[in-house]
Amino acid sequence: MNLEPSPSASNSLDLAMNSQAQDVQACLKVVHEALLDVKAKDIIELDVSSISNVADAIVIASGTSTRHVKALADNVAEEARKAGFRPIGVEGERDAEWILIDLGLVVVHVMLPTARKFYDLESLWRTAPESVA
Repeated sequence: MNLEPSPSASNSLDLAMNSQAQDVQACLKVVHEALLDVKAKDIIELDVSSISNVADAIVIASGTSTRHVKALADNVAEEARKAGFRPIGVEGERDAEWILIDLGLVVVHVMLPTARKFYDLESLWRTAPESVA
């Protein structure tokens, strides 16, 4: 009885992993551009693929007011939809101090600076490699 995976099974797994990595990068690009379009502040991207089974990347950005935070979140959700990344959920729109957009592979947090400082998500996920966008 042969318990070794067939070479074709290994190749299909590698292709699936490469495809997911490409999807994550494409989604990050859409998110980053959407945030820049509406002038987000202090954008950071964290690769959490090795420490989370919920998402592969987290993006954190700041807005200057609740209206700005709402505009940023709306633009991220709209541009993600246009690019084929349907938001699974959006939370926090009513108060707009911290809005979370769950795109599946990427979770986006758009926050007021006071909320961002208080919750300090960067430290919470500090074991993840950071890339400044």
